[in-house]
Amino acid sequence: MNEKYTPSEVEQAARSHWQARDAYRVVEDQSKPKFYACSMLPYPSGKLHMGHVRNYTINDMLTRQLRMKGYNVLMPMGWDAFGLPAENAAMKGKVPPAQWTYSNIAYMKTQMQAMGLAIDWSREIATCQPEYYKWNQWLFLKMLEKGIAERRTQVVNWDPVDQTVLANEQVIDGRGWRSGALVEKREIPGYYLKITDYAEELLAAVANPEDKNYLSGWPERVRLMQENWIGKSQGLRFAFPHEIKGADGALIQDGKLYVFTTRADTIMGVTFCAVAPEHPLAAHAAAGHAELAAFIEECKQGGTTEAELATQEKKGMPTGLVVTHPLTGAQVPVWVSNYVLMSYGDGAVMGVPAHDERDFAFANKYGIAIKQVVAVEGQTFSTSTWADWFGDKSQGVCVNSGVLDGLSHKAAVDKVAELLGAKGLGEKKTTWRLRDWGVSRQRYWGTPIPIIHCEEHGAVPVPEKDLPVVLPEECIPDGSGNPLNKHSAFLNVPCPVCGKPARRETDTMDTFVDSSWYFMRYCDAQNQDAMVGAGTEYWMRQGAAMDQYIGGIEHAILHLLYARFWTKVMRDLGLVKIDEPFTKLLTQGMVLKGAFFQKPADAGKNYFWEHEVNVQTNEHGQVIGGTLKADGSALEYEMTTMSKSKNNGVDPQELINQYGADTARLFVMFASPPEQTLEWNDAGVEGAHRFLKRVWGFGAKNEAAIQAGGRDYAALNGEGKALRREVHLVLKQISYDYERMQYNTVVSGAMKLLNALEGFKAQGQDAAVREGFSVLLRVLYPACPHLTHALWQDLGYAAELGDLLDAPWPSVDEAALVQDEIELMLQVNGKLRGAIKVPAAADKAAIEAVALASEDFAKFSEGKAPKKVIIVPGRLVNLVV
Repeated sequence: MNEKYTPSEVEQAARSHWQARDAYRVVEDQSKPKFYACSMLPYPSGKLHMGHVRNYTINDMLTRQLRMKGYNVLMPMGWDAFGLPAENAAMKGKVPPAQWTYSNIAYMKTQMQAMGLAIDWSREIATCQPEYYKWNQWLFLKMLEKGIAERRTQVVNWDPVDQTVLANEQVIDGRGWRSGALVEKREIPGYYLKITDYAEELLAAVANPEDKNYLSGWPERVRLMQENWIGKSQGLRFAFPHEIKGADGALIQDGKLYVFTTRADTIMGVTFCAVAPEHPLAAHAAAGHAELAAFIEECKQGGTTEAELATQEKKGMPTGLVVTHPLTGAQVPVWVSNYVLMSYGDGAVMGVPAHDERDFAFANKYGIAIKQVVAVEGQTFSTSTWADWFGDKSQGVCVNSGVLDGLSHKAAVDKVAELLGAKGLGEKKTTWRLRDWGVSRQRYWGTPIPIIHCEEHGAVPVPEKDLPVVLPEECIPDGSGNPLNKHSAFLNVPCPVCGKPARRETDTMDTFVDSSWYFMRYCDAQNQDAMVGAGTEYWMRQGAAMDQYIGGIEHAILHLLYARFWTKVMRDLGLVKIDEPFTKLLTQGMVLKGAFFQKPADAGKNYFWEHEVNVQTNEHGQVIGGTLKADGSALEYEMTTMSKSKNNGVDPQELINQYGADTARLFVMFASPPEQTLEWNDAGVEGAHRFLKRVWGFGAKNEAAIQAGGRDYAALNGEGKALRREVHLVLKQISYDYERMQYNTVVSGAMKLLNALEGFKAQGQDAAVREGFSVLLRVLYPACPHLTHALWQDLGYAAELGDLLDAPWPSVDEAALVQDEIELMLQVNGKLRGAIKVPAAADKAAIEAVALASEDFAKFSEGKAPKKVIIVPGRLVNLVV
């Protein structure tokens, strides 16, 4: 074998070997236990980043090790290929999104192959291909039939210049990201999926350990994030009566302003009500109030999500209208506020400034009364400084609340429900934060919604025989709206019912639809006749659906929630037999790297590449800042997520070109446990490469001894047995670490094995060396498959145990762990003075004899006989003189 380790040659040869064997093609095999391990599919942005390398190497290590243990393991890959980035790139480069997307897929695939990933490419899917999105359309139509999907209006961001709907992230300071025009809120029709019908079931699996589908294999924080997003609240829905009449002379909303609250015990502290800008009372008040009308239009240019409302400045304006407090009869002023969403509840809230932080800030800003109605013993209430001491419902009693005074939270809520129920103004109700999933997007690059609009028959589903509705791939968005509206061949079709001229729906589906079931399609990727089939039944069985899912924490809410919902719909339609799609979930940590930046006067940060910087370090060698080479100006330094936008990204391809894929894989596994953040360290990468050169060097130097070694372990002497014992002790720990996916300690275990082998100098003990190196290669193989494959072949292991891909996982020989001789620490008068070796089966008398005869005892006892001998079995001997 070559004495020098040349990664490019080693890795190319290994990949050629696997390709010739078609080594990673997986078929359903009932004779083996199955294991389905899947990484979240990437968006084809153009290049892999180090987060991809980490994610896929975790999956690859799991796949390779389980295959060695006899499992039939599936590791597929695909592309989340629809979406807004492709449209933006198309506008910038003036090329169709399809061309940009397929080009990126081709390049990223070559990068994955260069990493040596054990992917079954025969199952590759791209969500922008008609043979995939046909089934999005097919299931959508099934949902329409079952009433799970329905058409209704939705509020969207509308750019009046570009004539298009904008995603929330495309609205910057109330203006369109491209045109700069003030964004309007428009209510337009769209399709919704009734995820709320599944709210109880979705919640139970993340919140109730007693539920049969409880996701115990998920991180606790992900379960909690889902639980909070679903947001089950039990409270009281009640009305503030009023006499406000509309232009038609009728009471607006039958004279009742409804609100929902989980803190009905604070009802006596209401000093205002706030309604959404779109609320009927707001519209009525604005009809004769120009200033209020202008404020309402301003509000409509704000955000449409709770996340946006939580961070934006809270603004309001009085309407001049009043409603009646349902218990006291007091007149309560009505305000319009930008922090109330019409799409949540009834579009109105009761304002209790003393006991709600948002209301507190609002009341102080606008001089609204603040009335304390909950008190906690020993706590002083203040109207100037917010203190969330009332939030714990187990504390506090009602005060300044008349009939409620002295009651605890629960008792007060029950009493208010009783009083309002008697008046016919309220009742206990359960509400949900979760809202139905709006899937209509007024965009081009997505799955066409299979609907045809006919003047006579309205919205008509496309007949199943006509699926897929194929998206034209030649369009180039230009910022002037959805190009499908100008594509006559796509747009103009006959009505399926009457045959008269009609128009296709030009909205496309939310891209979360594409990623909500792709993992099932992997199982039946070539099935042209059904969405899922026998493959899905094999790989995703009840109780063992996807065995391990791997992906970033940023997908912990929407993607996982929608995938769970989609699975339950497919179950209810008889397509699958599982309740939950992902048995175990691992959310890998982010990759961090130092970044240098300046803060300009106009806010934000300007980042610089490290090669542009004179780096400054402290006395410990830690980076603390730098100066810009160009002009000497000072730069700050931070550890932050690796990103091209922060000029601190590392190109995996450059790393592979310089060090090889195995070095990149080894570093990202060794630097941190999979679920924790990883701090990039160039010295650590070089250290990983040095280790691999040592592994190669050991194999080359000991080639003859390894090839000559047999399995006659009985003939080994003491040193050979000691090496064998060390190897099997480390193997035992490594096997345990593989089971818990702690791959950083797997790598450190491999380093211990190499240290033990390098430190072994005994002659004639080739069996111990051969076995020890075979163990090292097998435990290191899942992390570094190329180098270990080459050494396995060159050193003759393949001839004995077969290709490393399917070589048996090494088993711990318990007999090797049994010691013939043990070492005990020797103490004299309680102080450590040396060590002695005794037979493992030696009794107390034999141990004492060896200790008394030792040179160390003679040296430190000064010729005195011991008064007492203390023996701690397996650890030490203490001779007291």
